[in-house]
Amino acid sequence: MTDYPEFLVKELCVKIKEYPRFSIGEIEKFCWMAAHEHKHGVLPSEYDIREIDENLYLKLLGEFKFNNS
Repeated sequence: MTDYPEFLVKELCVKIKEYPRFSIGEIEKFCWMAAHEHKHGVLPSEYDIREIDENLYLKLLGEFKFNNS
């Protein structure tokens, strides 16, 4: 797995919590949105199928699952 700077992961976690209609019950969706925005510079559109950095997505997801267990 790729190492990401701690500041980047923390910054994206804060951003995730600030997304409109954030819900921990849909954390997979919000982590995907953040990984998409980080890679492409914009939030995904409804049917956006562009690739994301899957390792970053999993890192973000792990941060939420670890810190909320």
